[in-house]
This record gives sequence, structure tokens and C-alpha cells, in this order.
Amino acid sequence: MSSAPEGSHEHKDDEAFIIVKAAPRASQSHGETVCIAAIDMNGKWVRLYPVSFRHLADGQKFGRWDRISYRWRKATSDQRVESRRVDQDSIEIKGKLKEGERHSFLSRAAVSSLKAEWDQGRSLAILNCEIIDFWHEPQTAEELKRQEDVYDNMRRQNDFFSKGNLIPREACPHVFKYRYRDADGIHIGTCQDWETEATFLHRRRDLGSEAAALDWMVEKFGVEFPRKGMVLAMGTHRRWEGQWLINGVLRANPVTQMTML
Repeated sequence: MSSAPEGSHEHKDDEAFIIVKAAPRASQSHGETVCIAAIDMNGKWVRLYPVSFRHLADGQKFGRWDRISYRWRKATSDQRVESRRVDQDSIEIKGKLKEGERHSFLSRAAVSSLKAEWDQGRSLAILNCEIIDFWHEPQTAEELKRQEDVYDNMRRQNDFFSKGNLIPREACPHVFKYRYRDADGIHIGTCQDWETEATFLHRRRDLGSEAAALDWMVEKFGVEFPRKGMVLAMGTHRRWEGQWLINGVLRANPVTQMTML
């Protein structure tokens, strides 16, 4: 790999495993974009943006656990150390992390204190924590309308919703929240995971009932996953310094070894 100085505008090449795709949000400068959290081949977190899925070719539309190659340069508008500005035309899917390797992969990345990560200048983390509660709240009318506009724009692209992509065809009318405890205490966070929102929409369609789908989400994400083992993919807000957000929910066997990458 090349080693251009920090802040360089020269592009470099790298590969990484996709861990999280945050739900698409409207961007004034880049249209509808997705923020990607990934772990590179050296075990370091990277935040890839702006990625607009409607402008990716079918063969570039990656999912969780995919290994991708890409060109990037240091972000100038986002000073978080992991942030990389991606040339999305360079994205290529190279393979996928095997299911049997995912537990050890997450175990090596897991931490127990978000404060410690922030104090060390990090803004992405896999958090091993105690899940206390999981619940849902109705989306505000303003935010729901904003998200509906985003998805309406996406639906106009004929190739966007290719078969097999777990991508919401509409705005999710609910927000899903966790109360959790890490080494620093008890926190409440809203789940921004693209696939969590999409899972609710799929279950509502399959079950034919909003109430039944919400009950299923509470049982699955609030009871079954915590009992069997799960971790939270966390990231800090770009503008609100030190505020951690839940970017993803990852199934994993109970993590017993708390080692840093």
C-alpha cells in the first residue's frame, strides 16, 4: 500500500470488510448517500463516504461481510481519523468473510468502554455490552416525510433495488432503540442500521400486520439476539462531539476475550 502523508489529496488503494451500512440519508452536497463502516485488512476501522448506491453498478452493490477494494483519499471535511473519501467508481467486490470466521473477527474488534475509545481518538467501535431493553417509537411526521423523499428519489432508479439486496423500499415508520450498559454505565441509543429497518419492513409485509411485525422485532432484537449473543457497531456523530450512535446490530457468540485490534 502507498503511504501518502495525512491530509494528502493523492488517492491510495485499500481493501476492507463491510461491517455496517447506515440507513440512507439525504445529503445537500452528495444526494442520497450511505455511510459505510468497515475494517481493513490490518484490522483498523475505516469510514467510507460518500457512497450513493443508486450510482453503483449491480456488481458493486456490496453487503455486510463483503470484502471490497477501493481507492480513497483523506477526507478534508470530516476530521474523524477513520474517515476516508472514496472514489466509488473504483469499488469492487473481492469476496466475503466466511460465516465461521465472523465470531473471531468480531471478538478481536470488541471493546467494553466507549469513553476509552473516544479518549484514544477513535470514533468507530464494536461494543460488547449488556442489553437492558429494546423498544420502538413512532417516527416523527417531519422525519418520516424527509425519509420518504429520499426513498422516492431512489425508487426512480430502475436498477437500484436489485434482487437480493436488503434495502428498504420505503421509509421506516418507527425508530428502534436500545438501553444498554457498558463499562462506563447505562446509555440509550437509536439504531440507525439499514438492515434493521429493512428487516422490520420485510416482516410487516410477510406477517401482514404492523403490530405483529413490531412484536417480532422486540422478541428477535430485544430477547433472542441478546440471549444468544450480539454486539453493537457504534460510531460517533460527525457534528455532535463525543455522541455515540448505534450504527448496527451484529449477531455473535458471547465475546469472552476483550482485545483491541
